[in-house]
Amino acid sequence: MSASSQAPIAFQPGANADDKDTKKSEDVPANAVSATPKKKEPPPESPESVRQRIYVVLSFWAIILIIGLPIWWKTTAIYRARLPLDQMMDWADGRACRPVFPLRISIEADSLQDHEAQHLLRTTQHALDDLNDFSAHHLRLELSPSNASTAVTGLSTGGVENEELALVIRLLPGTTTKADLQSYAPILDIYYTPNQIPSSSSSSSSLGKYIANRLRGMFAEEQAMISYLLSTSSAPPERSPKALAPEVAESLAKWTTRSMKYSRTYHLTFSLFTPTATPSSWDIASALEEHLKPLLESFSSISNFTIDTQVQLYATPGVSGNVLKKEDLSGFINAAEWPLSPSIGGAPTINFIMYVGDMEVEGGGKSWLIPQWGGVVIQSDISDLRPAMLIFSNQLMSLLGAPESGSLPLRLMTLVRVRSAGLLLKASGTMGSLARLTLALPSISIPRSVADGVYTTIEHLRKACDGLGGQEALENARIAEEAAEKAFFEKSMVGQVYFPDEHKLAVYMPLLGPVGVPLVMTVLKEVRAWRKRRRGSR
Repeated sequence: MSASSQAPIAFQPGANADDKDTKKSEDVPANAVSATPKKKEPPPESPESVRQRIYVVLSFWAIILIIGLPIWWKTTAIYRARLPLDQMMDWADGRACRPVFPLRISIEADSLQDHEAQHLLRTTQHALDDLNDFSAHHLRLELSPSNASTAVTGLSTGGVENEELALVIRLLPGTTTKADLQSYAPILDIYYTPNQIPSSSSSSSSLGKYIANRLRGMFAEEQAMISYLLSTSSAPPERSPKALAPEVAESLAKWTTRSMKYSRTYHLTFSLFTPTATPSSWDIASALEEHLKPLLESFSSISNFTIDTQVQLYATPGVSGNVLKKEDLSGFINAAEWPLSPSIGGAPTINFIMYVGDMEVEGGGKSWLIPQWGGVVIQSDISDLRPAMLIFSNQLMSLLGAPESGSLPLRLMTLVRVRSAGLLLKASGTMGSLARLTLALPSISIPRSVADGVYTTIEHLRKACDGLGGQEALENARIAEEAAEKAFFEKSMVGQVYFPDEHKLAVYMPLLGPVGVPLVMTVLKEVRAWRKRRRGSR
């Protein structure tokens, strides 16, 4: 054994591993290629392929912009006919027409000399002008030459047709001063005494003042009606009539509430209702022929009428009891069981009911009027229908809007003028509403028929405004009102009033979204690629 011994070597695992790695790295050649796979880059695009892709994108957009967009615009464009909006607003605001009702009154003074008649005419006209405080309603006096008297009536009209005159005054000598208005002709007979004839040097006369006061009283109700209609319209302040007294305004408000809407034709229904099986018939045909037909014929220049009758047995009213309170009158009509047709052929229906019974209204009376509907008469004995027909005639006059005072011819002529004013103002207001609707809704369609209706309305409004007071004015105002209503309620316009923009968005988004998003994203992608190529070329 040797004297010197070898020391043991400690085991170090990490040292061996490092030595192996070092040795391995020393054994790898310097020009060796790594076997680890790398991400492949696409080959660079050629300029021709880039241009081709841009041309494809532009071709899609060109098809959309040049072909698709015009077709969409043409097929979805809203046609709006040109409307005279300024004229329409002028009519609505009262600037296009100043309603004036010149009432021509002819004076026959055959018993007076020419210079006396002329002087009386001037003094009477001055007295009328002093009493008149409403310039839109003006009474114009004129002399009727004695050689122009007609053979039928013996009246002088100055070479003008009688229907153009509101009234004919006949001055007749007498023992006292009095006036007599004929019931079935627009003739006023005024009797005067010889000392009432004014001298040529006097500036006034008692006879002239008497005639002026009489005329003012006769046309006071008509003047109040027209003044009320103009006050409720949108006329300029300088043309507005003087304010009416509260009681007069209240009475006229009831008149407008009671009257039926004007129509060229009305349908009249006369019904007999009885709570038992008798009577089962009534002599209505002869009663209508005798008592009502003359009145309807006098209305021929204003409206036409159709008539039917019916009998209903075992008809129970809507209220019970022999004494009807005023608050029960509205429930008397048993609409659930009584066969009352609302309208026939588009014409408004006016119902006249005769109920067989012993009922009476509290406070007296057995008849009453139902505003804008008709009238009711309770009668126990129907052998004589004359009282009921007279009541129905008065109720018909009230429902048609005729004044309550004056003779029948004067009431009918007043109704013509009042209805003309009402229709003219209504048509003018409709024109204003249509103009405001057109400006407020620019997306609403305006068919050509609406424009034609507007021009028709304006044309007849001008004619009505120029001839207010005559029969032609009523006809022109009626045509204008019908054309205005038809234009305003055009069915193709009404449907689009309630077509909001949100609905359009809900329709277009599902269609344009799938097409528009890829095209827009492609354009953005090409823009980014172009910018990248531009930066790389620098």
